[in-house]
Amino acid sequence: MKNKRMNRRTVLKGAGATAIGLPLLEEMFLTPALGCHSSDGGVPVRAFNVFFGLGIPAPLQSEGFAGVLEPLEPLRKKLLIMRDVDQVRCDESGINAHFDGASGAFTAQPPNGDAKSGGPSIDQVIRRNHYVNGLPKGVVPTLVAGTFFRRSRISRYVHSYNPDGTVAARMQEQPRDVFDRVFGALSLSGGDKDLREKRLRRSVLDSVVDQYQFYTGNQSPLGARSKARVADHLDRIREFEQRAFSLERGNQGGPGLPPRSALAHGGQADPAGQGIDMPLEALRKEWRLMADLYALAIELDRVRFGSLTFLAAGERLRITGDYFYKGEKRFQFDDARQLKASGDKGCSHEWWHQFHPKKKNLALRAHAHMKMQEVAYFLNRLDKTREANGRTILENSLITVSTESGDGRHSNVKRELSGVFHAISGANGRFKTGEIMDVKREGIDVYNTMLSAMGVQARLGDSDREFLSVDSIRS
Repeated sequence: MKNKRMNRRTVLKGAGATAIGLPLLEEMFLTPALGCHSSDGGVPVRAFNVFFGLGIPAPLQSEGFAGVLEPLEPLRKKLLIMRDVDQVRCDESGINAHFDGASGAFTAQPPNGDAKSGGPSIDQVIRRNHYVNGLPKGVVPTLVAGTFFRRSRISRYVHSYNPDGTVAARMQEQPRDVFDRVFGALSLSGGDKDLREKRLRRSVLDSVVDQYQFYTGNQSPLGARSKARVADHLDRIREFEQRAFSLERGNQGGPGLPPRSALAHGGQADPAGQGIDMPLEALRKEWRLMADLYALAIELDRVRFGSLTFLAAGERLRITGDYFYKGEKRFQFDDARQLKASGDKGCSHEWWHQFHPKKKNLALRAHAHMKMQEVAYFLNRLDKTREANGRTILENSLITVSTESGDGRHSNVKRELSGVFHAISGANGRFKTGEIMDVKREGIDVYNTMLSAMGVQARLGDSDREFLSVDSIRS
């Protein structure tokens, strides 16, 4: 192997705004990341919020990995699962707990109207502390993305907020939008017709392929193993691009014009709040592509902060299809038929409203288990790439997983906003992992303890509120 060290954030640039990074290579291990305000062997500070809709009733959380949390068990050593987190302070009189709980996720504050949160989210507080002068060149400031359909209020689906409560970045709700946001759309001169013709004939990756050929050719500074990884990396990104844009070869031999997502988005996704029909396989296909693209952006150090949403708060879907886990059929979704109702009353959120701790709650359990499997899919993607310190991206990053509700029944706000599920990763050894912990504390104290452990002086909430550290979660 040639003994030449390379910066971990080496970025290849092509036409217009296109920018695609190299994978982590052996030649990069000894080089610290640019803009990293730490001495963690080249590992940058990162924080991401992962949200899933409707929640997990507290009694089901108590079953641990024997119940709906089963899909998280393979990651148990990499996560700290926190039960009995109190978010009652997020209640806003006159607004239902779906919205309140979603607004409080990652902020511990009630909403401030329909379009703002009551304060910043933990990822943005960390970002501003560790990158006072801005993120390194080539890093997307914040990536907010997700697969969701309920749209009545922004904090149902957006979960990254600036200090003034405004959204930290525009929501990307289609995989092709995430791809362009991360890697850049081609900026080509000429009129609309010329631009369309050029886009038909050229992919984002084609604009940097010459540079990739250099890194895999005879003049490359890389060793044989790294060359092979670069080649595999190019193939993988092209696969993601083709999946994101559903490219099809046309008569001219070039990629076809990207069609829209197969799923409903925008106003069509939430027609008068009555819900939409959703085949399980279609939902999973789009979500997993979204999760793949988001994970790839982190792997390439194109993003260090943001949020990812799998289904909005109070989500209204009539899901159909067989549900499998590890090759075993666990349930057959058919919400409207099983609920014997149509419109919003035939949607899966009704299972949460009907929850009773003394009943079997089979449909709710299946839905919650499915959500955990999809969250675990994303987390597993982050656990596949090791960094310079020998840990994976999942282990090095602060990944906070949460939701809106600890119960689901609308008859009692305290019950709904207590016992809200949380899970966090170790953040490069800052937090305990490998445990399921009953913290029995307010969310604001949990979040502020997380900020303290991340070396952040700022705190969420009122300045005159006493900081009550939850030391049990710290490593």
